[in-house]
Amino acid sequence: MSEVVVPQNRNRNRAMGGVKRDHQGKEKVADMPHNAYTSMFESFRSELDKHHDRRMKVGKVSRDVTALSKKIIFSLQRVRQLNKPLPDRLKADIDERMKEIAEHLATIEADVAGMNRYRYPLYCLEEFVEAVSFSHYLQHQKLITPSQAQEMLPANIELTSPDYVFGVFDLTGEMMRFATAVTALTGNMPGRSTKGAPDEKAGEGDHTILNDMQDVSSMLHICPPVGGKPGTYSKKVSIMDEQVLKVERVGYGIIVRGNERPKGWMPETDEAGAGQDDDFV
Repeated sequence: MSEVVVPQNRNRNRAMGGVKRDHQGKEKVADMPHNAYTSMFESFRSELDKHHDRRMKVGKVSRDVTALSKKIIFSLQRVRQLNKPLPDRLKADIDERMKEIAEHLATIEADVAGMNRYRYPLYCLEEFVEAVSFSHYLQHQKLITPSQAQEMLPANIELTSPDYVFGVFDLTGEMMRFATAVTALTGNMPGRSTKGAPDEKAGEGDHTILNDMQDVSSMLHICPPVGGKPGTYSKKVSIMDEQVLKVERVGYGIIVRGNERPKGWMPETDEAGAGQDDDFV
């Protein structure tokens, strides 16, 4: 009786990686001989492994901080008064999220120290600056300074110039949303007012959110471009100009056409892009 030969499952061997053989068909030994260059390439491998581990870790923290910063911004958009303290419940919620942000960033302080701060960009800090600057503006109607924003970060996390400037660019978008919503609900552009003061003329000294947006726009127009990819700064300037224009049109609608607007009127999305001839009929 002939011997039965059981064929091997080649797919199974291929899935498991198979057996490595040399040019003579002999199975390779796991421990390869070392030479003068082996230790050098092993150090390269170790450094690259550490680099990829740090990059993944920083990226994970950056995404978490971005998400928390966005939640802070969404909460702040519920505020309806400018230059007033935040409601206690809202302030407690924001303080809790700020504490979480600090805890996340503290875990990567050593990973972004020194030159690694520029090797692993923390894009989340732009969103962080947007959140803290919006909170500061709602309470004080002033733009937060770089040093004030830096104080809210862990000691070894450096806030760079691009982080701050691009965060302020994004702030104008939140100011536009706040101005549009509050103006539609109250019929007035939010801001400081001195009407009725005995030593002030009517309208003199009024400073609305529109004036603040125009001041920020002027500042960023004369600021030299910083960081980012080529064209990023000019693109953000263009977006900011559109946002300022939208708030200017809202103010125009309240002053010139205020009596024609129903209470609770909200501007159309495409109204800001409408022709100027229609607006000045």
